[in-house]
Amino acid sequence: MEAKNDTAGRELRISRLFDAPVALVWEVFTTPEHIKNWWGPDGFTNTIHKMDVRPGGEWDFVMHGPDGTDYKNVNVYKEVVKHERLVLDHVSAPRHVTTIVFTAQGERTLIDWHMVFESNELFEQVVKTFKADEGLKQNLERLQVYVGSYAAAKKNDPIVIERTYKAPIGIVWEAISNRDRMAEWYFDLAAFRPEVGFEFSFTGGKEGREFLHLCKATKVIPGKLLAYSWRYDGYSGSSEVTFELFEEGNNTRVKLTHTGTETFPVIPHKDLAKENFVAGWTHILGTSLKEYLEK
Repeated sequence: MEAKNDTAGRELRISRLFDAPVALVWEVFTTPEHIKNWWGPDGFTNTIHKMDVRPGGEWDFVMHGPDGTDYKNVNVYKEVVKHERLVLDHVSAPRHVTTIVFTAQGERTLIDWHMVFESNELFEQVVKTFKADEGLKQNLERLQVYVGSYAAAKKNDPIVIERTYKAPIGIVWEAISNRDRMAEWYFDLAAFRPEVGFEFSFTGGKEGREFLHLCKATKVIPGKLLAYSWRYDGYSGSSEVTFELFEEGNNTRVKLTHTGTETFPVIPHKDLAKENFVAGWTHILGTSLKEYLEK
């Protein structure tokens, strides 16, 4: 007689193939500096307090929802098999166990993500109230974007990030080319005009480590493409950022390409390191611009 599957009705499972080697995918799952940039559904950010990736180790973090709500999360690692398997016991509410299996397929990685909740009633509540099934899909989509960008950053390939927004192309063009609109989701520029040759600057970075960005518009096709050079005052190196817009029915796909980041110097704290650009653009396009366009 077969044993009854007692997890039926209280589990979520999803698989996804990633165009990156298993060692890289494992790295973005087990390193706080990476996982904070992609974990959670669309619009969420994370503060990692502790991440001790070993059997019995604790992962303590807070997810910040787009509406400002904070969600405390505590996981205990039950199993850790490097490059193969992670099993996490989510000991804070809602109680569940997550098993993530990593399977190398040449230079690509197949992930099988399996969540089992404590009870059928809890599963129903989480799916209906928090749309956990949709949230898991969004989480994998964010991971896919981040992994692809980070894989490119590990090489000298351009950083390329694409997102599709529920907004017409005219509204998206205004968002990326109008100074007042840009101030709501991007940087607060003193002035900006989408004209080839227009020069602009702004200050950005972490508190105490801010940089003066010097930029100049290089290509403009109204409603379709905007590109500008991007460098830093007092530092060598120069790069170019390009926004391309594609109309897809009532939606708009934005493709951001950032070339030349490898020309910037290595400095303390690695502020100009390529992986920091990946994290920054992932947040700007995946959270800031999305929230602005869909609010």
